[in-house]
This record gives sequence, structure tokens and C-alpha cells, in this order.
Amino acid sequence: MPTNSAAYLTVPYADLAVAEAPYTSAAAGELVIRARAVAVNPLDEIKQSTGNVMYGWLPSPAVLGEDVAGEIVEVGAGVSGFSVGDRVIAYAVGMEKNRNHAAEGAFQLFTVVQAQLTARIPLELSFEDAVVLPLAISTAASALFQSDQLGLRHPTSGATGADADPTEWVVVWGGSTSVGSNAIQLAVAAGYSVITTASPHNHDRMRALGARHVVDYRSGSAVHDVVALVEKRPVAGVFAIGTGSAEPALSIAVATGARRVSLASPSVSMSSLPRRRAPLALAGFGLRMLSRTVPLMVRSRLRGIRTRFVWGSALMNTEVGPMLWGGFLPDALAAGRYVTAPRSEVVGTGLESIQPALDALRAGASATKFVVTL
Repeated sequence: MPTNSAAYLTVPYADLAVAEAPYTSAAAGELVIRARAVAVNPLDEIKQSTGNVMYGWLPSPAVLGEDVAGEIVEVGAGVSGFSVGDRVIAYAVGMEKNRNHAAEGAFQLFTVVQAQLTARIPLELSFEDAVVLPLAISTAASALFQSDQLGLRHPTSGATGADADPTEWVVVWGGSTSVGSNAIQLAVAAGYSVITTASPHNHDRMRALGARHVVDYRSGSAVHDVVALVEKRPVAGVFAIGTGSAEPALSIAVATGARRVSLASPSVSMSSLPRRRAPLALAGFGLRMLSRTVPLMVRSRLRGIRTRFVWGSALMNTEVGPMLWGGFLPDALAAGRYVTAPRSEVVGTGLESIQPALDALRAGASATKFVVTL
């Protein structure tokens, strides 16, 4: 058996610690990847910083991580379309409920992944650039295409943006985020025109991803500006990404007649919580969350707008997962029609560098995904 190592969250709030880890073979429907790059996500940092507030079902020690890129070293029974040696990216779901938590976390040298959440990548695409995609594109696809979310028509791998219907809009509030950058591209590939928000220095990048219009989200007139750009044309849905995005997204839906809003972020940032056990801070956070979320949901219901939070792993159990991972993504990457976004920033090499990457994420990132090569 290969020798494996992992970066463990040994106890709540602790720094990750690198130690030997068991090697787990691929079961039916699974692959084993020798990781060459991993990326860190807010979910990883939130789990480390808030104890059992999130992912309370994870045992200690825990292997975190959702984004992994590398080579296949083992193919499980019943898996077709993959071979040992294939270069791939995968959405590792070890942090989710009812999973093999130790084997399926991304922060280790050998990770077990589901074949249905894995895609081959072309030779010209580096592991460190490709690894920014898995969680972000899965969350974006779940929000846009699942029937219980925005329920948009599915993308086609041949779409270039020129086919987008200018009379039907999707609004993405928070386009420069990891999820937003993917939501723009997916909506355009599905034939919609996109209006998004971002800081002015990211406007050109948003247009390069396919957005027709970009609005400065910090402007006091941002909601009005988005509504004006819609020009009373149909809005298929509004996708809100980032802390504080829910309220303006709902206002846009009310003003434009959109009937569905998908939320990727709570109204209050969990990064405000200290990285330690702090009952008073947690209680205050809970009160702020309720004071923002309850009025939002009441307003949505009164206006007849379906507003729901999205969870990236939901596509594991819907038709969106196979559509995205088995069809659209590998074809679009191979044809060069899909951009790996946001940009990757390699912060170190080796499992020991994952903790500094999490620290950098907690300090703040703009239009950047922090990556560690292995």
C-alpha cells in the first residue's frame, strides 16, 4: 500500500497537524487520487474557527478539504471513463454527512473521491489552476440549475456567450467570488445574459467571463443600477453570494418580478467569531443572524418569491451532478471554453502549507483562491 499522510484538525480550534494516515482503496463508484494540488475554502476555515458550530458530525481528528487535483491511482468497481494515470480534478465530500470522513477529505496525499464528482483535465491545464473549481462550480451549478433553487435550463458545452438571449437575465450578486466567477460562466453557457456586481478593479475580468453588465456593489445606487439595466426584461433568477448579498438580491427580485432567489451566504459573516470557544460571541452571532434572516424570509414569502440557501454537495443526489461533472465540465475544459476562475495563488508546497493558506484566507482574499501544491 502507498504511504499516506494528512493534515489533521486534531481538536476544535487547533492548527492543522501533519501525520501519517491510512491508505483507503477505492470502493465501487470511487477513485483514489494522488493529490498534486489542493485549495482552501471558507468552509474549512469556518470549521477550524468555530468548533462544532458547523460540521458537528465530523470526528476528531478530522481531515478537511473539498478541492483536489491530481492523478488517478486506483479505479473502483463499476467505474467507466477513467483510467489510472488520468489527470483530474474532484470535489472531495469527506466533510459531508454519512461519508467516509477520514478517506474522503482533500487535505491528504491520497484521497478517495466519487467518480461522479470527478472530471479529467487537459494536459495544458496545471493542477494548481484547475483545483480552484470543484466546490465553487458545484455550488454555482446547484444554485442555478437545481429544480428547488433557480431551476434554470442546463448549459451546453458548445455555448460561447454569443448565444445568450439578451431578453432573459440572470443576476449574480458577487461575481468576483469563487462561486460567482463560475456562476457567470455557467449561466452564459446555459444561454442567459448576466448582470453581476464586483469592485471596479474586477469589472473587466467579469466581462471577460461573459457578464454583459457589471455594477459596483459598494455603490449606494447598486440595486437601482441593476434594475435599470434589466430594462423590464425577464429575470430568470437572482443568485446572492457573499455576506450582505441577500438583502439587495431580494430587493432586485422584488423590483424586477423575479420569482426565485438563491443564497450562497448568510447575512452575517462567521469570520467575525473568534477562533476559540466563545459562548457570548456565538450567542451574539446567533441573534444577529436571526434578526437579519427572519425578516428576509418573511419579506420573500409576502412577495411570493422563493428564497432558499444552497449547499454545494446537493448535486450529489440530483441530475445536476452528472450533467456538470460527467458532461459539461470535462468537455468545456478540453475545448478551452471554460476559464478556471478565480485566479490561483500558490502559498506553499506540502501538507504543512495548508495551515498558512487557511490563515491567509481568514485574513481576507479578493478574487483569489489560495492553493497548496503537493
